[in-house]
Amino acid sequence: MIAEIIAVGSEMLTPFRQDTNSLHITSGLNELGVAVAFKTIIGDNREHLTDAIRIALRRADIIILSGGLGPTEDDLTRECVAEALGTGLTRDESAMELLKKRFAERGIAMSPNNAKQADLLHGATLLQNRSGSAPAQYLQTDSGGYARTIILLPGPPRELKALFNEQCVPLLVKNLPPNAMAKRLLRMALIPESQVDARTAPIYQQYSDVETTILAGSGEIQLHFTCVKPTLEDAQARVDEVAERIEREMGDDVFSAHGESLEEIVLLMLGMRDLKLSVAESCTGGLLSQRLSAIPNASRSFHGGAIVYASEQKENLCGVPWDLIQQKGAVSEEVARVLAEGIRERTGCSLGLSITGIAGPAVTEGPDAGKAVGLVYIGLADGTDTQVKEFHISGDRDRVRLWASQHALEMVRRMLL
Repeated sequence: MIAEIIAVGSEMLTPFRQDTNSLHITSGLNELGVAVAFKTIIGDNREHLTDAIRIALRRADIIILSGGLGPTEDDLTRECVAEALGTGLTRDESAMELLKKRFAERGIAMSPNNAKQADLLHGATLLQNRSGSAPAQYLQTDSGGYARTIILLPGPPRELKALFNEQCVPLLVKNLPPNAMAKRLLRMALIPESQVDARTAPIYQQYSDVETTILAGSGEIQLHFTCVKPTLEDAQARVDEVAERIEREMGDDVFSAHGESLEEIVLLMLGMRDLKLSVAESCTGGLLSQRLSAIPNASRSFHGGAIVYASEQKENLCGVPWDLIQQKGAVSEEVARVLAEGIRERTGCSLGLSITGIAGPAVTEGPDAGKAVGLVYIGLADGTDTQVKEFHISGDRDRVRLWASQHALEMVRRMLL
């Protein structure tokens, strides 16, 4: 059982408006054990929209359209669905009365073109819209010898969500075969996607009933596993089996077996060991602290730190000797070491973590002149030993800062294993 979502509206083909409705619909369908196989965005063009509906009728069991149910000339969804099905539209008198009542209650004269919002596909069920003027429609029909469910929803998210949740989902539950979808998510930090796939493909390819998706970005790899079975227990058993086999294969590279973020895992590990962490950030400018403090109850293990962006603050707040900065540069192994040790000592924490680097543009004066953009040093001090690692991160300023924070968190996690 698969679904296709068609978002209708020329505005979503511009840089200024995004289709967010499909995310809500997808989530609801997944909970019913229905996978969304296709998503399409179509402008307000009759020929294009009719063609898209015909394609959807050939390949999807459930077709859900959002938008294009208004009163204007470019609101074409009803007409295009009727054309694609080879059926007609009938003006529904009960819907017409509701439209008139809605305008009367607001003290507004109803324009004649609003009447098209009461046009109903032959055989469809009208779903009353309590938040707007455009009712939704639910149709079970036959197309090319295959059973199809077609749902027309208004575009405004507040209207769509209420209609989908309160009226469409119960109808789908009533008419769909019992199915359940189970999901698992494994996350790994700072490992190439190609390496992950080379090691895991021989495992996940053995599970034809489990859909595996590998996503790379933001300094991590995510493996998503999805399975649909008649019962949730059966589906969960399958995704758990493949996820656990891959977790054994990847070992310590996996930082999360159930979708937790890297900062959540680091805080959990610190808490389990009753350790306290403080940070001294230069090029990341508080990004690492923001990631940690965004987690509820982070203060149990993350005690804060300092943004030592200027060299003077490295000396004032962490005790980095000025002569060392002048000799080695603020972006150096030596300074990263003293930053980590200094912030640990000043805060009385178990661990001190430091980041110093060049996020861009290039430094043209002083002891750091000529050092490459993306050069980052991260220090981690525990009172007995201090590790410092050098990284070369490619990309723009935002990417360098994000990946530096990711490397810092992964250093802490690896130390605590």
